Amino acid sequence: MPILENDLRTALASVRDPHTGQDFVTSQALTNLTIEGGDVAFDVVLGYPAQSLLTPLRQQLIAAARTVAGVQNVSANVRWEVRSHAVQPGVQLLPGVKNIIAVASGKGGVGKSTTSANLALALAAEGARVGVLDADIYGPSQPLMFGVSGQKPESIDGKTMQPLEGYGVQLMSIGFLLENPDQAMIWRGPMAVQALEQMLRQTNWHGLDYLIIDLPPGTGDIQLTMSQRIPVTGAVIVTTPQDIALADARKGIQMFEKVSVPILGLVENMAMHVCSQCGHVEHIFGHDGGKALAQDKGLHFLGSLPLSLQIREQADSGKPTVVAAPDSEVAAIYKKLARDVAVQVALASTEQAAKAPTISIHRKK
Repeated sequence: MPILENDLRTALASVRDPHTGQDFVTSQALTNLTIEGGDVAFDVVLGYPAQSLLTPLRQQLIAAARTVAGVQNVSANVRWEVRSHAVQPGVQLLPGVKNIIAVASGKGGVGKSTTSANLALALAAEGARVGVLDADIYGPSQPLMFGVSGQKPESIDGKTMQPLEGYGVQLMSIGFLLENPDQAMIWRGPMAVQALEQMLRQTNWHGLDYLIIDLPPGTGDIQLTMSQRIPVTGAVIVTTPQDIALADARKGIQMFEKVSVPILGLVENMAMHVCSQCGHVEHIFGHDGGKALAQDKGLHFLGSLPLSLQIREQADSGKPTVVAAPDSEVAAIYKKLARDVAVQVALASTEQAAKAPTISIHRKK
């Protein structure tokens, strides 16, 4: 009995992407479908790094294909591919970098740098090539978090710098360029902005899928320069549930909206404290404030993270949670958050392609 392609596509459409909720047929992720007798072969290409999902998705797709009458052998190739996406008009692209993701907050002390580090490490764990630019000129913390404090970048040509590396992530920070790590950066805004642009464009980033920029808190010169002169794919907003943090987060959201940088989602840090002795959950800074803000602004809510002693200790020791405890519950939250961010980048690209004008050429008679 011959295998009908429509039957096979219908069966494969029963398997859905766990992050987008879409089936792979409708989303056109299914490609190269061939049928030869009882042998079936196809590819499924995800738009985001998902190394941990490839095997279970492949198994689900094979099982779905085998439900079709006549199917004997199934060859399923599931892979992912990160593409370069559109950025602000008139902004010079950055060589060696496909996507730039800015991690921002309206105020300090909400865990933005810790989120940046674990986001980068989680994307790397899923197979992506990732870099981190520590743009917090006045308070660089990424060298400490990645365990590379005191190291200096090399220059091969005397004009550009090679990024340092920590846990497979490429790194650049003003902290690497100071003679004394305790040195205070007493710079006015234009000097800080110039330092940011030099670190960004004079670093030889090597084939990055994502460059995470850990921004300083607030909506000042550095944030405006980053959003207007740097090719940003999108921004992630980090906040805590308390009202004072949410008020400042709203200002950060408005800034990105005004300069037409897409907001990929919102992360709620320190959402609750779980007692290590009895397991009691207490919402010290308020309950679901970040989730409510995301809903109010129509943003994707990326998830909540606990107020945890382990997260702080691991970051301070130079080994963030994703590498210190990769199988922990908190690491799982960071990894899901990272995939969701990558999915939002991929979906934004699809929407931009759909809005692109169609040019019709009519032959003159």
